[in-house]
Amino acid sequence: MYLPYTLIQFIPVKSIKDVYWLALSGLFLILYIIVNEIRDYRYLTIPLELLVTGIFAVFNFNLYLIIFPAWQVPWILIHYQRKYQKYFMLAYYFIIGVALARIQTRYPAFWMDSAAMGLLFPLVSPIIANIMATSSFKQHQLNQTNRRLETIIQRGERERIARDLHDTLGQSFSMITIKTELAKKLLSKDSERVSAELNDIEQTSRQNLQLVRSIVNNLHQQSLNEVLLEQGKNLATANILLLTKGETEAINWPTQIQARFGIALTEAISNILHHAKAHQVQLIFFANEDLYKVEVIDDGVGKKFVREGGNGISGMRERMHQANGEFEIYHDHHGTHVILTQRKANEDDD
Repeated sequence: MYLPYTLIQFIPVKSIKDVYWLALSGLFLILYIIVNEIRDYRYLTIPLELLVTGIFAVFNFNLYLIIFPAWQVPWILIHYQRKYQKYFMLAYYFIIGVALARIQTRYPAFWMDSAAMGLLFPLVSPIIANIMATSSFKQHQLNQTNRRLETIIQRGERERIARDLHDTLGQSFSMITIKTELAKKLLSKDSERVSAELNDIEQTSRQNLQLVRSIVNNLHQQSLNEVLLEQGKNLATANILLLTKGETEAINWPTQIQARFGIALTEAISNILHHAKAHQVQLIFFANEDLYKVEVIDDGVGKKFVREGGNGISGMRERMHQANGEFEIYHDHHGTHVILTQRKANEDDD
């Protein structure tokens, strides 16, 4: 909506300079879109975008185009380490300072002009954007925490149901089994039909008893929400930012799958807290027709993955392999990646 106000001064084209500024405006638009849409190259595109708007500010005396990154970038950098936010702010105000110095040299009476009041918006834009982005992110984290707490409250009701099942149906099935076994011993006349029926009752009651115990055991297993609530507090205490993707869908995964991943996540985050020196941790939950997958990414220092006397990584690998799952760990320019995979075809085998 506002970009045409910058372009209109160069249209119609009257000189090669107009072509230059129009081309630079097109480059800015491309960079602006790339910064929004492609995360991997932001370390390059954000400085380039700031450079292009800086050229407009310093050499074209256009202090309004630089407002675009002033609002855009703080919302993006809220998910990065704070040092990057400081670098951006320093670069932004350095450009503004150079631009103002040139304007003052070119127009000595600039500060007496009413147009100088228009500087207020470029000056305060990145500060306001940063405050709003921080507030929005904290609200997002609060909403996530509230959602996890709601799930835990619901889980409390499931725990109560588990106790009721154990105290009522479990005991009833146990009594059926005992009485059936006793009846078989006390039969004075062996009837093939009665014996077969009793055997069927015994088998059914044992199966139901095992089913009840399995349900109770599953209900007592820790859910992903409980793990994230606990580990989120641990990371916050260590001043490490926690981001999640796909969490809403993951809390509906089967209980056994959640419990298995929850144990591995606890170990992975523990390793990050003790060894990674990270500023941010990202958890990505993914599922399709074939598998469940959890990826843990931290931006810490990648070191040896297996330490003498340590069993965290080997324990995660062994636990996933025992359940016919897969474990992978590697380090790249994004940080350390821990990938946990459980195929759905193996889920029923457990």
